[in-house]
Amino acid sequence: MRTLQVELGERTYPIHIGEGVLERIGDWFMEKGISQRAPLLIVSDDRVAQFHLARVKDLLERAGYHVHESIVPSGEKSKSLAVMERVIGEALKAGLDRNSAVIALGGGVVGDLAGFVAASYMRGIKFVQIPTTILAHDSSVGGKVAVNHPFAKNIIGAFHQPEMVLFDISMLRTLPEREIRAGYSEMVKHGLIWDAEFVRWYDHNADKLLALDSEAVQHALYVGCQIKSMVVSKDERENDLRAILNLGHTIGHAIEAVAGYDEMLHGEAISIGMVGSARLAMRYGRPSFIYEETKRLLNKFGLPTRLPQHYDVDEIMSAMAHDKKFKEGTTLFVLPTDIGAVEIRKGVPTDWVREIVEELKQEA
Repeated sequence: MRTLQVELGERTYPIHIGEGVLERIGDWFMEKGISQRAPLLIVSDDRVAQFHLARVKDLLERAGYHVHESIVPSGEKSKSLAVMERVIGEALKAGLDRNSAVIALGGGVVGDLAGFVAASYMRGIKFVQIPTTILAHDSSVGGKVAVNHPFAKNIIGAFHQPEMVLFDISMLRTLPEREIRAGYSEMVKHGLIWDAEFVRWYDHNADKLLALDSEAVQHALYVGCQIKSMVVSKDERENDLRAILNLGHTIGHAIEAVAGYDEMLHGEAISIGMVGSARLAMRYGRPSFIYEETKRLLNKFGLPTRLPQHYDVDEIMSAMAHDKKFKEGTTLFVLPTDIGAVEIRKGVPTDWVREIVEELKQEA
């Protein structure tokens, strides 16, 4: 097991990564002062629950906790106000109070939804992240919790840090191949924005990562979480530096919105968005090798780099205008300046962005 800390003063919390981490869940909860007298609520989705809910519930009950559950449909559509209202209703029925905690057992959708429930319930109670996907090594760290609106992704949300993140690698082995590949999109991103050495490492170890080699996956998750935690520690509320974590997300989130949050996985949309960002960087004079390397690395993990033909460019441009990164009438873009380095660009010309989206349909 490996542990790192997200340094946020009094709200500092640990990320525990490794095989069998959950076996110590009772100890972790008691160390963090999570009350055994107040009921807990596990939020999971119907696919994850069939594999992992019974085990987590049993471990907590054996540690003396009273555990209730709320199961939502799998998929991005569960990140909605309607589903959130239902989960809060189940929290009320279970008798959760201000000393209770919400436990997110699932991928990024469950983590965002459960975290926002915890942030809103009684104006904020504790919550714990137990990610079950590779992609969630990004979303489970940093305290950004939210639900979607039909017009924009993550537009309704809050900053609410977890008490801890428990990443048990054994749970990843129940993932479908498509979700394994999509999960590595955010890992590729972390290297591209911050750490060229990490890029070289995962380029060399792609086959091991796709085969879920335990040692390789643990290292990848640790470095990815480490990069995310360093950025969050310096800029918790995305006033400046934290925006670099949005590489590929301006276009990617718009693609997800147009896709209705069900046709394309988050990691797949962000992969296409990162290719778009690399193309846009060339408009500002950055060398073409950055684009070529970005595309090669994403292809190596079996990720899409081309926008399907049936996506409407006007709809994507409209969705971008509703994005959180749209400020003062202009869209903010994170653009690569090298492998392992990025810049934040404001006032990117709209016609350039439209041309880039069109070009994404022509990718080989």
